Amino acid sequence: MSPSFQLHIATPEKEVFAEEVTGVTVPTMDGELTILGHHLPIVTAVKAGELIIRNEEKTRPFAIGGGFLEMDGTKMTILADTAERADDIDEQRVKEAITRAEQIKHEKGADHLEFAGLAAKLERDLARLHVVRKHRHTGHHGIEHEGVRPE
Repeated sequence: MSPSFQLHIATPEKEVFAEEVTGVTVPTMDGELTILGHHLPIVTAVKAGELIIRNEEKTRPFAIGGGFLEMDGTKMTILADTAERADDIDEQRVKEAITRAEQIKHEKGADHLEFAGLAAKLERDLARLHVVRKHRHTGHHGIEHEGVRPE
């Protein structure tokens, strides 16, 4: 049994996740980082992308919109701009948001601040779309269910 640690994920709106876990893979500015129990203390910036939470029973994917991570060896806290479970993401709504953002970007002569905000929103939405598409038709081992009829 792998050593576990307490994981808390919070956004400005609410606490999204709080459980004991055995590992977390998180996208950082320097690449993906996997943290297991008894990891050395670390503080790092998190970028938009796929966050994977592991425990002995299962793996849970999340789309995360950036933020900060702190691990003290027994407890990890992630303060995220946005975070949502892959199962909760509506792919059609994400596609529509991306289309709207791209239209605004092309139609408006956005200043630097507007452009930066729009680019950040696009990055978060593209990460959400990637996560939902990756996990939409996969089993617990990440293997596509091709040829399997829904019952």
